[in-house]
Amino acid sequence: MEIQQLDDYSPAKLASLALAPRKGRTDSKEGSWSAPEKPVEDWRAINSRRNAKWWYAAFHNVTAMVGAGVLSLPFAMSELGWGVGITVLVLSWILTVYTLWQMVEMHEIVPGKRFDRYHELGQHAFGEKLGLWIVVPQQLVVEVGLNIVYMVTGGQSLQKFHDLVCHGRCNNIKLPYFIMIFASVQFVLSQLPNFHSISSISLIAAVMSVSYSTIAWAASTHHHKTNSAEVDYSLRATTTPGKVFDFLGGLGDVAFTYAGHNVVLEIQATIPSTPEKPSKKPMWKGVVVAYIIIAACYFPVALAGYWAFGNQVDENILIALNKPKWLIAVANMMVVVHVVGSYQVYAMPVFDMIETVLVRKFWFTPDLRLRLISRTVYVAFTMFIAMTFPFFSELLSFFGGFAYAPTTYFLPCIMWLKICKPKRFSLSWFANWTCIFIGVPLMILAPIGGLRQIILRVKTYKFYQDYHGLSH
Repeated sequence: MEIQQLDDYSPAKLASLALAPRKGRTDSKEGSWSAPEKPVEDWRAINSRRNAKWWYAAFHNVTAMVGAGVLSLPFAMSELGWGVGITVLVLSWILTVYTLWQMVEMHEIVPGKRFDRYHELGQHAFGEKLGLWIVVPQQLVVEVGLNIVYMVTGGQSLQKFHDLVCHGRCNNIKLPYFIMIFASVQFVLSQLPNFHSISSISLIAAVMSVSYSTIAWAASTHHHKTNSAEVDYSLRATTTPGKVFDFLGGLGDVAFTYAGHNVVLEIQATIPSTPEKPSKKPMWKGVVVAYIIIAACYFPVALAGYWAFGNQVDENILIALNKPKWLIAVANMMVVVHVVGSYQVYAMPVFDMIETVLVRKFWFTPDLRLRLISRTVYVAFTMFIAMTFPFFSELLSFFGGFAYAPTTYFLPCIMWLKICKPKRFSLSWFANWTCIFIGVPLMILAPIGGLRQIILRVKTYKFYQDYHGLSH
């Protein structure tokens, strides 16, 4: 039997062979392979189609970034204060633009190879096994954590919409039921096969995010102008320990708002690339447009929301606003539509990981049955956790520091130093080490504030009952 040389295979073909399901193995006596009916690489949720344009990258990044976090920025300002809050917001924007540029550049840092997933880049930088252990746990915490928070956000916004429309004329419905209603949509949408199939949903979500952000800061400004009561801009906490923990929690809230790095390589994987026209050019164009939109959403909402309510601002600015009722009701429904899309953007890499493991390690056949079962179980899991622990702001603080800080603020810099090896004491060397020295303390300290707040809420919270934010 003639044996074909291994180096005759392209990376895509090797991936198909490695992931071939049980049905792909025939004639075991001769040790030969039969070609599967459909290459597994084409079936996977990530990189099954590479035909996206730069504007796809723009609205995917807006959908991924401008989500639940923007609604908590006024609350973070009340924990940090004017000076520190503005400094942290601006510094975070600058640092994350830089680290996102690094991710885009490293997508094709090796000629002829594309790192379509965060963990693949980590494996290249740190080694096959160590790279997986460094990146995958953190990426899963980010993406699963975001999906849980989006479940809570969707449920809270549906509840607020219901309360505004009914205005006391309807029976009270508890938050867990609204989370279940939101999850019912995700059960259906999770069956869409890949990133390309959710492009329309992501575009609508991006438009919604810009729309409700505009409503949030405009309504906050209107509230301040029409409200005669004096606004208190002192820190929310009154004790020294409380101020310290709130400060740490505020850092986590801000870190949460810049979590888009965790899906940037997966988004870039949908863009075609050739040696003459590498994918990094349209991807970076999309990122620049996205970050301009992000700045136009984040800064007005954070500043106007805190200006309007001071230290009495709610953990979700749209929950705090009540007038004009019809506009706030529309804004809350926009949030629901947006987090429907955001949930799918962050769930798609998780689906890719789960289904790849089931096919590669357990020889499941890549078919509709596998997708139906695995994705339904995952959505049910995030729904259950969201119903059990609906602590919106506290979850943002904890997850923001614990996992979003490393994957966004300093892990790209470490990989850049490992792969590109910039000259010591050069501008690039100093920039990367600056991000590392800022990001590592953020990772260590920020979860402490969020964890303390969760513990305080759990003391008085009854499981599966209604939960009202800190201002109630």
